[in-house]
Amino acid sequence: MSHILSVAELTQALKDVLEAEFAFIWVRGQVTNLSRPSSGHIYFTLSDADAALSVVWFKGGQGRGGKSGIDPLTGEVLEPGRDVAASLADGQEVLVAGRISVYAPRGNYQLIAELVQQSGVSDLAQAFEALKRKLADQGLFDEARKMRIPPNPARVAVITSPHGAAVRDFLRLAAARGTGASIRIHPALVQGESAPAQIAAALDAVNKQGWAEVIALVRGGGSLEDLWAFNTETVAEAMARSSIPVVTGVGHEPDVTIADYVADQRFPTPSAVATGLWPLRADLMQTVDGLEADLRRAFAAGMERRERGLSELARGLAWLSPARRLERLEQGWQDLSRRLVAGGNRLLADRRFRAAQAERDLLRAFGPQDVAARGAQTLVLFERLGLALNLRLGEASQRGELLAARLAGLDPEAPLARGYSLVRLAGKKGAPGRLLRSASDVAPGDLLDIRTGDGEIAAVVSERPGSLKIGAGPEGAPGNRTAGAPGGSPADSTDAPGNLGEHA
Repeated sequence: MSHILSVAELTQALKDVLEAEFAFIWVRGQVTNLSRPSSGHIYFTLSDADAALSVVWFKGGQGRGGKSGIDPLTGEVLEPGRDVAASLADGQEVLVAGRISVYAPRGNYQLIAELVQQSGVSDLAQAFEALKRKLADQGLFDEARKMRIPPNPARVAVITSPHGAAVRDFLRLAAARGTGASIRIHPALVQGESAPAQIAAALDAVNKQGWAEVIALVRGGGSLEDLWAFNTETVAEAMARSSIPVVTGVGHEPDVTIADYVADQRFPTPSAVATGLWPLRADLMQTVDGLEADLRRAFAAGMERRERGLSELARGLAWLSPARRLERLEQGWQDLSRRLVAGGNRLLADRRFRAAQAERDLLRAFGPQDVAARGAQTLVLFERLGLALNLRLGEASQRGELLAARLAGLDPEAPLARGYSLVRLAGKKGAPGRLLRSASDVAPGDLLDIRTGDGEIAAVVSERPGSLKIGAGPEGAPGNRTAGAPGGSPADSTDAPGNLGEHA
């Protein structure tokens, strides 16, 4: 289920949306339901043929309606006695400037009036709305083109009058906030016919220098005519082409200019610009303290995790170490030994018990004399079994010795000790390593290995079979010898069975 709003939460949300969307508007209509309570505030309804809008004109804002003798919208000198608040009556056609808000106790939206003029006399208001529509159509008010303001900027360019109270308030607040920033003042007129051009030139100059992170356009309060420089297309276009974020703090909180719509961020007053760009140093220190505490906690938690990991690794290493493995094996062996001894004792006790029981059963079944006779018979049989076993072992030993003698007689290397030799093929025609059994198995040039009782001789066949001769082997082996000649003397090819040549 989605979050369920209370009436107060919903009303506050609507109020925030309306006040942000309609920060300053002009509305034309007819005055009805006029009320003047003792508080000095004026309440009335602004109506036309299709709708009605509740309006409240607070006492503090009524002085801007004409009592000064100069119309703040047109700049004209008012005739004596001309007081819009005093002369306001039902049925009048008026032009009201102000902001939309919500009156929470009744849940009604209303227009909070800042200026009220008779309809048809506000040329500046018409010019303001015309320029606002034009620039909105050009996309200068789009949120998508606005840049993000860097937090706690280190370099700020301020475009304002160097002699006004606004710049003094701005510098005073800036000096006590943030981590310390460099501020450059770019002097410019902020009122009069030359003001728009100077403001635009200052904006272009700051962008050309490329030094600033933020441009602050500030001016103190005044009438609509005093603030008109910030309602010009020249200033709006210069702000829009700036590659550096521009913030505004023009007039008092109710004052909204074209520059405020174009700005990347609008602040209600020059002082609010300083408080918005830089946080209080106490807040920064508290934030640093909080970050330090978070860092300490994170460091402690990280160290704890690593210590746990090291402990687990140490336990694992100890479990896998050879010493611990030997200890475990020894412990297991001891346990098995104890279990084996215990099992043997139980088995022995069981056998003793069964033997005793069998003895008792025998005694009951046969009597003592019969048991004794059978014991003597068992001893005789045991002796006869021993004699038979010794006889069988002697026969088996003689048969083993005979077989060993026959096996020794079949050993092909045994004749080598008696002067014979063993000839193997070493290369070419014959398969390497095969015993030489016939003279026809070799051809001239074949290599032979001759093994005697005290070493090996390499030889080469020099003639074809029938008169087999053996030449000196490679690497200076002994000279020509006839295979199988005793003592290595030349002889015809005479091979003993099994290719063994006798040596004297």
